[in-house]
Amino acid sequence: MSAIDLNARASSTFAQKLADTQALLQQAAQDYTPRQSGDAPRITLACSLGAEDMVLAHLINNLQLNIGIFVLETGQLHAETLALLERLQASSRAPVQVFKPVQEVAIQFVEREGKDAMYKSIALRKACCGIRKMEPLGRALAGKDAWITGLRREQSGARAEVPSIDRSDAAKVKYNPLADWTWGDVWFYIAQNKVDYNPLHDQFYPSIGCAPCTRAISLGEDFRAGRWWWEDETAKECGLHVKASPLPNIKS
Repeated sequence: MSAIDLNARASSTFAQKLADTQALLQQAAQDYTPRQSGDAPRITLACSLGAEDMVLAHLINNLQLNIGIFVLETGQLHAETLALLERLQASSRAPVQVFKPVQEVAIQFVEREGKDAMYKSIALRKACCGIRKMEPLGRALAGKDAWITGLRREQSGARAEVPSIDRSDAAKVKYNPLADWTWGDVWFYIAQNKVDYNPLHDQFYPSIGCAPCTRAISLGEDFRAGRWWWEDETAKECGLHVKASPLPNIKS
């Protein structure tokens, strides 16, 4: 059974949610119009290539908004994710930028701590995330005034109060246009609009990150149970969406 067959069930208020999301994206694009013609967009979508972000990329392209898209290619993504990235780059009207970790730093980390360092301690796992995600994120957002994510309140307890517009960071406004969407809403949109998606979703991967840190989940498990499943922490995050989270102390 495909992820569409299993999940595509719109909530009763889906039509209004979609209209609100479209309006929010249009307003965000207008508020962050490039200051000069030819300049890069001042607002960008952080696209994980998961179902939610593929919906947002489709909306941005369909509405022809002046919003950029970027992907963090950590060097540890599944083959299916990399193939989806290639398809997105080929089909997207909006420019899709790819940011990778600094190769020397990533290599030195693996040589020093081992390729399975993420399993040894939370500190090492977060250090790996710092190298492969947080540092590239800083480069991706450099010069931007705002960014867009696919965070939803339903995803986890840690995200239960995600606002549609987050102004807690004085430097950059963060938009979460799908904050009130359900998983069923996401897949209903994908089905209705024939949105391309990661085939790993068909294999019971609702949340997809780096290959060593992601597994399929079983019926009844929490939505993010497949991420860093060996850790005991209830709020499992890499740092991308944690407020006031300093970068790990990374040795080069």
